[in-house]
Amino acid sequence: MIRLAFAVALALISLATPLVAQDSVPNMTSARVLDILLAIDPDTRPTGIGVELTIEDVPVLVIIDPAADRMRAMVSIRALDGMSEADLERVMQANFDSALDARYAIANGRLWGVYIHPLSPLRRDQLISGLGQTVNLALTYGGLFTGGALNFGGGDSAPLQRDLIDRLLEKGQDI
Repeated sequence: MIRLAFAVALALISLATPLVAQDSVPNMTSARVLDILLAIDPDTRPTGIGVELTIEDVPVLVIIDPAADRMRAMVSIRALDGMSEADLERVMQANFDSALDARYAIANGRLWGVYIHPLSPLRRDQLISGLGQTVNLALTYGGLFTGGALNFGGGDSAPLQRDLIDRLLEKGQDI
């Protein structure tokens, strides 16, 4: 009886396997990330630890670690000196509800906007959206504190905040 149940379960699994859609998009690589970054900013340049580019006059550092299968896009926003407890609380609130895929982070005495993602499953639109959200964190610091891709609630700000991400996606359409 147990063998029959096992055989039926195995047969069902083998029948279901071909029905699962296969992802035809190849895994993200360092070279593909660089191609996407060059489409966004033709002046993108390698540095000792990553790649630097500029989006909306904001310097962005992208670090890729294929061995760890990770990538990180970072924007330096400000020094921690002078940040009040209320400022720190506000960025933590934004991490919860409006920063979205990008996050505020603290390292080396600075406040950063960061987007961190596993490298191989990363898709073009995710990378571009993450870059836009990270830059938006820097641009909206002290005001809306938003990644710009989505707002919870109504108002007139959402289309303005989404504009940068839409423009970056448009630049990357041919990649």
